[in-house]
Amino acid sequence: QVQLVESGGAMVQPGGSLRLSCSAAGLSFSTTAMRWYRQAPGKERELVTSISGSGRNTDYSDSVKGRFTISRDNARSAIYLQMTSLQPEDTAVYTCNALTVWGLLYWGQGTQVTVSS
Repeated sequence: QVQLVESGGAMVQPGGSLRLSCSAAGLSFSTTAMRWYRQAPGKERELVTSISGSGRNTDYSDSVKGRFTISRDNARSAIYLQMTSLQPEDTAVYTCNALTVWGLLYWGQGTQVTVSS
């Protein structure tokens, strides 16, 4: 059974920082591309950032580029999202997603990030 578990979500003030984690089990992790998505109230789910299995390739949405950094630790089967200069518009449920070499998709349950004064 594949399992993805996110952690690190919290309420922070504008301008603050958070580090999200996603721990994976049941995957050949080093060959699995990983993504962070988010969904804000009243909005569709959007792709925030992605990283290849090796960690050599990353992509970011325009809204977070320069503020967020995705990374992975294949020895720990985990990915991370370092978020800085957080804005109220970043408030959302953040969910990690795994894409295996077989084309299968798996989702975590999400962690809430709230940016408010």
